[in-house]
Amino acid sequence: MKNMFRKALALLCVGSMSAALLAGCGESAEAPAPAEPAVEEPAAEEPAAEPEVEEPAAEEPAEEAAADEGSTPREETLYFAGQQWGSINDWNPMSPNSNNAMGQTQKDTARTLVWETLFMYNSMDGKLYGLLGKEYSWDAGQTKLTVKMNPDAHWSDGTPVTAEDVAYTYDTHVKYESSTGADYSTYIDSIKAVDDATVEIAAKLEGGKAVNPLKVVAYLTNIYVMPKAYLETVEERNGGDADKVKQDTMEDLVASGPYMPYLDNDQKVILIRDDNYWGQAASMWGKLPVPKYIAHTIYKDNAAGQVALQQGEVDVCQQFITDIQKMWLEEDLPISTWYDEAPYGMTAVMPSMFFNCEKPGLDQKEVRKAIAMATDFEQIIASAMSGQSQTFDDLPRCIAGPSEADRAYIDFDALKDLQWKNADIEGANKLLDDAGIVDTDNDGIREYNGTKLSFKAECPTGWTDWNASMEIVAAAGKEIGIDISTYFPEANSFYDDMTTCNFDICMWSCPGAGPMSPYSKAMFYFSEEYAKLASNWSGNFGHYMNDDAEKILEQIPLETDENKLKEYYTELSKIWLDEVPSCALMYRPEQFFAVNETVWTNFPAADAGNNIPPLMCTDGYGIAALYELELAE
Repeated sequence: MKNMFRKALALLCVGSMSAALLAGCGESAEAPAPAEPAVEEPAAEEPAAEPEVEEPAAEEPAEEAAADEGSTPREETLYFAGQQWGSINDWNPMSPNSNNAMGQTQKDTARTLVWETLFMYNSMDGKLYGLLGKEYSWDAGQTKLTVKMNPDAHWSDGTPVTAEDVAYTYDTHVKYESSTGADYSTYIDSIKAVDDATVEIAAKLEGGKAVNPLKVVAYLTNIYVMPKAYLETVEERNGGDADKVKQDTMEDLVASGPYMPYLDNDQKVILIRDDNYWGQAASMWGKLPVPKYIAHTIYKDNAAGQVALQQGEVDVCQQFITDIQKMWLEEDLPISTWYDEAPYGMTAVMPSMFFNCEKPGLDQKEVRKAIAMATDFEQIIASAMSGQSQTFDDLPRCIAGPSEADRAYIDFDALKDLQWKNADIEGANKLLDDAGIVDTDNDGIREYNGTKLSFKAECPTGWTDWNASMEIVAAAGKEIGIDISTYFPEANSFYDDMTTCNFDICMWSCPGAGPMSPYSKAMFYFSEEYAKLASNWSGNFGHYMNDDAEKILEQIPLETDENKLKEYYTELSKIWLDEVPSCALMYRPEQFFAVNETVWTNFPAADAGNNIPPLMCTDGYGIAALYELELAE
């Protein structure tokens, strides 16, 4: 039943950075067994693009017909909204342009319904929990990270998951130059199988020390393990051609997770529980996840998903909903959020606008900063976000996230003079005038080097809070003589633009809580390595280059002194606020988390006390929620 009267709690702090640094800086750390929290088993991996519909058991002919129609028994199906915005184009973790939000979202809190990682990150306590891996530890010199595998883990074809699979997965990413291979090979020298149950990750060294211990630890929670035998099949059928291997749709995938492909078309994606899933072993969850099916209808936009949530057709909704509190205060619907009061969710990320720093005009910091200064952030939070964000007055701008743990690494007194007033039209105009960027022909649009300042601000269509935010940015441009029009393409087209720096101004969200926070956010805003990737999902989408920032990024992972780390993060924040290669538009939850408890109950909540984060029941340790769900009475 709906937990209508939960007391609003103070925002929970995301896992502490000091704990993350400890795990990444030479201390032996055994991942806590997930069986201890009040959850049991993880969900299986997601299906491949346009998979064959799995044949149901002979004694259940009705389910076969249901699958053909794209429907499953409601009391066995957990429905989602707000994650998958188009038909899936592949199930390949090496793909450079996958849109598979259900099956392969790889990040600090990776989605492990189909493919699984070695460990799961829990943003509630900052710890890593074992999955395919059982425990990990650094050597005394912090040059090699040893992982012990869970001996119960096996693939969907029944063969065991071994250390050789882990090593071959990494080698394949590097060999075919996937974005993962290009990224991690900078920090990892090799991943080897010592024996079937032991993996040795050798850090890339510089001066006898690991280049980036934090990045090595992040590999444990970020990267999906794939079976060596299956990868060899994929390589063989594609003749070892790198592009073909990375573009293979992997419809016949062999995975380790609790769910497998059932149905996939342009209207719906359905995963079916693998009842032979290894996670029901006593060493893991001890049982299967409760829902037999995971389903996601392909909705046109947020509005359609919202209606489905209100009508009970969606159980878990990861999308922005304006004035969501009205659903229970005025409409008396059985709908809940993490908190009952604003900001309603656990804020962890900063959706930001990125400026293309290679674009004439936007290559000038005065233009970038003027746009940021003129933007009405209070309007974004009040109207575009309907209060579902903390304010920049309460949490001044910096490169750290909104959690107390992140912000402990910033000296805000040192940033006071760099903070700007909200909607400072006068100040923005003066900044441009002083820089000699003026309107020479009196048509209302300023010019730079003879070219009018005219840009497009884009984000995916149907993302209503982001669309509204971009409109507010465009309105700010008009107040200071910069022509900014909005452009809202389909999600896949936007992804192509963003990942190849084919935009003027775009919007994307920084990493949430994870083992590397706030370092992951610093990398997101500044890393030149990300900018050099052919297809870049990692950050620095506008290709901003700054040697000073790059040197600081190199030093942070090697530093253990808390005071020195604070100096580094404060200095990066100074550069960010002065140069404005990007600008946070709001604080928001890492994932919006609204649930309708008509069919399913016992979802994670701030006052539940079970240590399960509000991450859609699918990401990182959030997948533990699938083992706690109950059918409504």
